[in-house]
Amino acid sequence: MKHLLLLLMVPFTFSGEAELIHYSPSLDLTTLPDEQPKIEVIEEKDHTDYLLEALIQVESQGNENAVGDKHLSRPSIGVLQIRPIMVREVNRILKKHKVEKKYTLEDRYSREKSIEMFYIWQAFHHADDSNEVIARCWNGGSKGWKRKSTLYYWSKVQIEINNLKLQKLANNE
Repeated sequence: MKHLLLLLMVPFTFSGEAELIHYSPSLDLTTLPDEQPKIEVIEEKDHTDYLLEALIQVESQGNENAVGDKHLSRPSIGVLQIRPIMVREVNRILKKHKVEKKYTLEDRYSREKSIEMFYIWQAFHHADDSNEVIARCWNGGSKGWKRKSTLYYWSKVQIEINNLKLQKLANNE
């Protein structure tokens, strides 16, 4: 529940900067008080959620207005191609945790709200799972990680994760 509430309270930005303080593991704790240990401050800038960004690329190429599964009476919508059943599941999770927020089917057209729904679902069902399990369940339902049909989807997600990491490396050099 802590994870879920934290997700709802924290704005969804992944470009912020944080400072990490590193110290030497061989630090001598018996140093005299006037001798200060050396502290190195390193800026950590990469807060990219590669799995999320890869899912967005595979599902919609980032198009908020994407409509998929048109053969169904209620198609999947938005950057993460969310179906109505996922909106209901996220609202069920919120209700279970006594959170008054509620999503609508129209919220699927919002990149920000779609990402919020993804993180709520992930925190509830897949807090400790690998990227593969998360991606395959996103594609194939609650037992998607067991289905052979989701292996191809996972390979597409892996390719996108690798492309995003390479792109990030190229931009940093």
